[in-house]
Formats: sequence, structure tokens, C-alpha cells
Amino acid sequence: MVIYIPGGRSGDESRNGRQTRASRTALLVARLQVMQKDIEARNFAVFRMNGNGLPASRKLTCVLDNWGTSAEEMTQDVVSTYGDEMKQHLDTSLLPLLWNGADNRQTAETIDFDRFVLRMKPRTLSYAGIAFPVRLGAQGNGYVAFMAPSLDLTSEIILDLHGRSCHLMTDLFAADERRLQPAEALSEREIGCLQMAGDGYISEEIAEKMGLSVHTVNAYLGAATAKLDSVNRIQAIAKAIRLGYIS
Repeated sequence: MVIYIPGGRSGDESRNGRQTRASRTALLVARLQVMQKDIEARNFAVFRMNGNGLPASRKLTCVLDNWGTSAEEMTQDVVSTYGDEMKQHLDTSLLPLLWNGADNRQTAETIDFDRFVLRMKPRTLSYAGIAFPVRLGAQGNGYVAFMAPSLDLTSEIILDLHGRSCHLMTDLFAADERRLQPAEALSEREIGCLQMAGDGYISEEIAEKMGLSVHTVNAYLGAATAKLDSVNRIQAIAKAIRLGYIS
């Protein structure tokens, strides 16, 4: 079974659409890289809140990052460590979140702004970080986060980065709304594998439950990731949720 999307586009239109999307993503990444450089951070990540209702029924998914091949592992580390607190915080406050890493030298400091940030308890992450909450109502909500071995932040740079984070996520979500129809269709198996991956199952577990080989499961997930114009599995899951393929 194949799920067809109404209003399909020609090959040239699809290629042009992919090029436009790539250009938009490149511009967003360039803006994040400048922000990252301003505070001498090592990495950035943009998290989007998916779902409605109580925090337990919602998911934080990473939609943009520069973690490279370790993106899935790094995303899981952040979400499993601070995800519940981040979801609850987004409902009640717009104060930036700071955390220290496991090592005593991995600190996030802001001497002149400490009353206007919320510190999360240090856990097991091997880096310090700051996450700027962004609430845009129906358009979307989430965080722009920066990570580094250590951060030394002034009130001026925190306020500046928070404002730029809001503008960036506004542009990101607006771009998402313009590309809600993927150029290619997802098969039933691709949707099934994505759903289970979104539920937290690894490839070996998906293969066992679906009666497939691990190689086949990874092939389905890879094909779905390409069709959804995503750079990794995490982003593919996030987009599939937004498009209504999976829940």
C-alpha cells in the first residue's frame, strides 16, 4: 500500500522545491553558526514540541542540529536527561535554562543575570548548555540550545540570543508550513518503521516485531528519511509527526 499525497508536482518542480528547502535550511544553519560563535559554543540544536495536552503526552524532537553522525545519540541524551523538565518549563516560563556538565569544569555561568535564568540540576551530560524557550502559539513551540565544555554568558548576550532564537524559530516554522506536502509518497512499511522508531524502538527491536531483517528496517527508515527531505532519522520522525503520518 502506498499513501499518495494530493497535488503532486512534476520532476522539475520537485527538484526546485528541494533546492529551495536546502537553501532555507542552509540560511538557518548559518544563522545558528553565528549565534554559536558569539558564545564560543561547540554545538547547537533546535527542539520542537510535538503533540498537545499534558507534558507526558508530548514529545521534544530535534529538527536542526550540527551534531553530525552522533545526532541521534546526542538528542536522546538531552531529551532523556532534561526532556520532562523542558516540557513543563515551556508551559510556565520563558526564562532561559542553564545546566552544568558532569565535570566540575563544565559550567554555564552568567554572573550578572543569574536571577533571570533557571538552573537545572547537573546530571550526566558531558557538556554545559543553555536552552532558550520559544513559544509561538499555534505556529509552534520549542527551544534553541547551545552546548559547550563551558559557557561564560553576560546578560546582554543572553537577551540578544533569546531574541534571535525567537526570530529563527519563527522563520523555521513558517518554512515548515510552506512545505507540508512531501514530493514523494511513503509506503505502509516505511510509515510503520517510522512510527516504531518514534516510539523509541531501535532497529533490532523493530525488525523483530515486524518480522523483517535489520538491514531491511534500516533501508525503510533510510528511504523515508530521504523522501521527507530530512538529514537524519530524528528529523524524519519529527516531520512525519507534523505531516500526520505517525503520532
